Amino acid sequence: MLRKRTSKKADTARGRLRAALNFGASEAPAPAHEIVDAGPPPPVDPLHAHETLGEALKAIRQEKGLTLPELADRTRVRRAYLEAIEEMRLDALPSRPFTIGYIRAYATALGLDPDLATERFKSDEPVLDEPLRAPVGVPDEKDPRVAAFLIGALIIIAAIVLWNVAQRAMMAAAPPPPLAPPAQTAKALGQIKSGTVELGYPLPAPVESTTPPPYETPGLAAAMGVKTDPNAPNTPAPPPTKVGEPPPVNLAALPSTFQPQGRVYDAGNPQLTSVVTVQAIKAGALIVRGPDGSVYFARQLAKGEAYRVPQLAGLTLDVSAPHDFQVFVSGQSKGVLPAQQVLASKLATTPAVAPPAAPRPATPTLITPPPPAAKAAAVPAPKPAAPRP
Repeated sequence: MLRKRTSKKADTARGRLRAALNFGASEAPAPAHEIVDAGPPPPVDPLHAHETLGEALKAIRQEKGLTLPELADRTRVRRAYLEAIEEMRLDALPSRPFTIGYIRAYATALGLDPDLATERFKSDEPVLDEPLRAPVGVPDEKDPRVAAFLIGALIIIAAIVLWNVAQRAMMAAAPPPPLAPPAQTAKALGQIKSGTVELGYPLPAPVESTTPPPYETPGLAAAMGVKTDPNAPNTPAPPPTKVGEPPPVNLAALPSTFQPQGRVYDAGNPQLTSVVTVQAIKAGALIVRGPDGSVYFARQLAKGEAYRVPQLAGLTLDVSAPHDFQVFVSGQSKGVLPAQQVLASKLATTPAVAPPAAPRPATPTLITPPPPAAKAAAVPAPKPAAPRP
């Protein structure tokens, strides 16, 4: 009997065909009555949609269209800390309690549940038994200037101590100071008198010396009952003057009418009339104030300059020295100002009071003749002259 030979290639092809049929039979679809509808997949929590919590927060932030500066303004957290949370760089963050607080603030700003965000962080980063890290930004190194200051202070203290020790050693080795003989000491002690020591008068300065004589308050020695110094020069005492009394002014030398000798100032308003004019006899300050204290005019007047005071109610003249300003009313002299502060209205109605003039030599007193009627009544009529022979 003859048999048909098959090649190895044919056997290999058949094996492959059988394997393909078996694989298709194993993956055949299940019967229709065995398929169960599972429904839509459950929603995925956005905090668990990424590998890390930082990536999830970053994706949610970008989805809402927020930037890190805007989120930093909302959460009051530094932008660097927010970036570290998104990249989960815990070494750039403060201690764990602060980091958890930042994550809660981040989730709240994005509208997420802060508790779920905290749980995700704690599950990803469990608590390790390690000490708390130092706050970020605080240097661990000590200030070298403090050490240098302490070393300098110790050197100064040591130098002071050594100097005192050296001084004590030198004083201990020095010979004792010389002492006076006992007889001379007893004689000097015997000459000391108990009680008040009376000092002599100061000696006059030498002729060739330029030292001024000692000043003595006038009238002090007589008031205290002290003896006068015989060496003092015989100079007449100046006449006593009253406190605050202005120097005398020679009223006769003042002009009787107003004569401009310099610039004349006024209120600047031609509608305001002026009756009182103040002219500076010497250089002095003049301030014109209103009733409410407002300043109408203020200037340092030179000699000869004048100011026309406007006719306004309540104006006050304030000068540096009253005897340095002459008052003219309607162009006629009224003397000097009566006081340092005076109302302008009083100057226009009453004459100014001049300070006492300088003493003048005595002049014969003139007797004012009586009126004509009285003179006729008092003096008898003259007798007629006798006829001549």
